[in-house]
Amino acid sequence: MNNSPHTGTAAARFVATHSVLTLDARHPYVAKSLIDAQDMHRTVMSGFRGWVTDGDRDARAQMGVMSTWSVDLKAGALVLVVQSRVPGDWAGMPRGALTDKPHVITVDRTFRTGDSLTFRTVVNPIRSRPSGPPAPDRPRGRRAAHTRPDHVKNWFARRLQPPGEPRKDPDGVTRIGATAEEESLSVRMLPTVTSAGPHKGLRIARAEIRGTLTVTDPGALVDAMTQGIGHGRAYGCGLLLTR
Repeated sequence: MNNSPHTGTAAARFVATHSVLTLDARHPYVAKSLIDAQDMHRTVMSGFRGWVTDGDRDARAQMGVMSTWSVDLKAGALVLVVQSRVPGDWAGMPRGALTDKPHVITVDRTFRTGDSLTFRTVVNPIRSRPSGPPAPDRPRGRRAAHTRPDHVKNWFARRLQPPGEPRKDPDGVTRIGATAEEESLSVRMLPTVTSAGPHKGLRIARAEIRGTLTVTDPGALVDAMTQGIGHGRAYGCGLLLTR
């Protein structure tokens, strides 16, 4: 893979494991994960015991674990998709939490410049809000969430990579190796997820973006799919799913 900041290889290969879990949203274990972001994080990480040393602060990043989930409250079903560099083992799930056997597959795909892909991603669309008057040495302001679909669309558009453009924009934002017709992007605001107890104050704003991408830099796209987009990647944000 070409790791230069500019467009490079005409093709790049993406390899990962995807686990698709269908869970009973009414089961106490699953219900707790729905109302507490840290519990959902623990549910996701429970499938990867033993791969890294217990207590490693970057365990999730080492194993490339990212996730996304959706819930159908009427049907009482939660569908959790987990991506990782190593296979997940879900045998430790509490009895009755899973409504079907986990579907674990290896994704092995080569992307080429010009490929057209449909995509879905749930992102944590935040901006840095200035903390005072302009000053050369002023530290970065506090983070604030975008709450309007048009602002989220603009947030995502900054990460698109037109043909011939470098992998970072002039402000240092990492681009995703693909472009899109911005007016065709669909944005849906999702409920904010929170956590109580020792994680009180954790609030992860979320938005779902869907659309069609055209690959312009396959290596950058593979990086985005492997590493995720934006913040909140430990809490179900940033996973870019394509087909």
